[in-house]
Parts: sequence; structure tokens; C-alpha cells
Amino acid sequence: MGAMSDSPARLWRALVSSDPSRPFVTSHDDLGDRIELSRATLDNWVSKTSNMLVDGFGTQPGDRIALALPPHWQSVAWVLSCWSVGATAVLSENGAAPEVMVAGPDRLEAAQDSGAEEVVGTSLDPLGLPLREVPPMVTDYTVEVRGHGDHFPAYPVDAAEPALESAGRTLTGAEVVAAGQELAKTWDLGERDRLAVVVAPDAPLDAFSGDLSVLTAAIASGVPLVLTPPPAESDLQRFLDRMGAEGVTVLYGTEPVGDLPFRRVAL
Repeated sequence: MGAMSDSPARLWRALVSSDPSRPFVTSHDDLGDRIELSRATLDNWVSKTSNMLVDGFGTQPGDRIALALPPHWQSVAWVLSCWSVGATAVLSENGAAPEVMVAGPDRLEAAQDSGAEEVVGTSLDPLGLPLREVPPMVTDYTVEVRGHGDHFPAYPVDAAEPALESAGRTLTGAEVVAAGQELAKTWDLGERDRLAVVVAPDAPLDAFSGDLSVLTAAIASGVPLVLTPPPAESDLQRFLDRMGAEGVTVLYGTEPVGDLPFRRVAL
């Protein structure tokens, strides 16, 4: 396998082209709102975001993009966009100032103090609505991104270059892919599975694990993700009904206690 074939962007493109209409990520929020994105729909956001990075911000391979975001379909799109343009997704907040900083509404103030050349705010609204308030010098992601093209030409991303900075270490694209493939094998994920990632709405992005292997395992195995907050005790039955309706077979994250009809996995 050459450097090209080991890059996370190439892994993602292979998944999309194999079955574009299959669901890839379903997000539930605390209010019970649900949105499901197919591989093709998510890839459309990835293409638009990649074009915004390159054409709007002049992002080049090797640039660092800090993602102060929780696990959410939009943050998945951002991670994949970083990898598509050959940029490094930065999850830790120490280190040199990034070229671009992306933050949800509650972390915009800190993002403005980060020293980043560009600050992008996203509402994290399930349906992609704009920010309620846009501070000065902040780009509103869901407004800005719509003006960019639906097709992003495949970049020749070198898998030996950095793709992820997290918890004080830097991983290459090849290492990111290998971690996902290894986890998919360890968890025995198959095409018929559906993986619930149970995380608090304000959890950091490394809830997908520090090397993002929970995300890349889903890409490597073709398993759809269901992102959902943990239930209150009184809501357990509703949670179980919802997971049953989603066809969830495997559960990772902040799990409800008790005997549950899912295979539980942990890192």
C-alpha cells in the first residue's frame, strides 16, 4: 500500500463511493431532535467545508486546524475536511496558535483569544441553523459554507504527514487509519452493526478517543454511528426504545447501567 492509500481522506472516499446512500451519522440532542446524514450528504458538507478552507482561508497541507467542538455530525465533517485538505486536526489546546480555530457557541470567546488567524463559529444546531450572535471577526460556518462548491477534487494527501494532534502527541494519516482499522477488528465491527456513541453534549471531541479511532473504526468498517447523550435514570426506557428504533447493536461511551440488549465496547 502506498502513502496515498493509507490516508484517512482516501479511506473516507472509498466508503462514500461504495454505497453513498447508506446512513453514516445520526445525531440526537438533549431535546430529542434527530438528524440522520447519509455518507453522500455528509460528504457534501465535507466537500463544501474543504472548499471553504482552501478558497476562503487559503488552507494548505500542513496547516493546523483546532477543533473546539463536541462529538456532533458537524465536527465529524470538520475532521474529515481537515484530512481532505491535508491539514492537521488539533484537539489539544496547548501548543502554537493554529491557522484556523473552530468552536461552538460556548467556546467562541476562548477561540477569539487563541491567536488563530481565522476563527469559525458553528451553532451546532441539529439542522445547521446559523449562530444566534456572531461576534466580530468570527465567520459563521453554516452561513459561509453554503456558498462553496459541492465537489472537492481529491487532494494527493501524503499519509506520512501529520493528521492529528491530541493529548500531546502527533499522529500521521497512516497512524490514524491504522488505529481505526485495529479498533474495528478488536470490536469485531461488521456491516450489519450500528454503533452508538453515548456522550454528553458538551464532551470534547476526544470522546471519540484521543486518536479518533472510534470515528475511523466506523469509517474502516462501514458501520453507521449514532451520537446520543446519556439518559437520565428516569429516561432509560425511552433511550432503549430510541436505540432499538435506530437498530443499534454496539454501545460505546457513558453507558447506562443495567442489563442492556447491546454489545458493550470500551477502549
